[in-house]
Amino acid sequence: MLAELPQTQCTRCGYPDCAAYAQAIADEQAPINRCPPGGAEGVERLARLTGLAALPLDPAYGTEGPRQMAFIDEDWCIGCTLCLKACPVDAIIGASKAMHTVLEAHCTGCELCIPVCPVDCIHLEPISGNLTGWAAWSQSQAMAARKRYALHAARPPADALSPVPPPEEVPAAAQADPRRAIVEAALARARARRTQS
Repeated sequence: MLAELPQTQCTRCGYPDCAAYAQAIADEQAPINRCPPGGAEGVERLARLTGLAALPLDPAYGTEGPRQMAFIDEDWCIGCTLCLKACPVDAIIGASKAMHTVLEAHCTGCELCIPVCPVDCIHLEPISGNLTGWAAWSQSQAMAARKRYALHAARPPADALSPVPPPEEVPAAAQADPRRAIVEAALARARARRTQS
């Protein structure tokens, strides 16, 4: 079931990812016509696999259209990193307070980066011409996106707190020199902060 979904991880189907939607279909908890990126061909694929009738795409979950790609207006990007966290396939790169950019080969057009951008510097552009659904997205692209999503999901969140190591003992030599003790204590605090971030 999962292999028949385009792996955009867009959540438009109402599930947190493609795997959850595939499981809901397998468990007969969701219909097969809620995946706009897969389009009519995606519904047909799922119908053949499940033996269910191919229904029209449910418009409540979106419409089939050309494949889209995110682009970041680099002049407006403030480097907030919110889009980095939102991208399910790590297609956006950048650093805090530095300009971000989209790796075009990895972008699935999921649109999840759009609502989190506080300065509205991300926009989508159609890149597949008149091709829509599976005609605009290959099986190899879907499998690559699935692998990238698995790596993204397996990584702990960037804001997860790591345990603070116990403070280091101040060496006896530093205790003899008060200035050195101050420097050693400052270094220990800096190391502790670095492990937390």
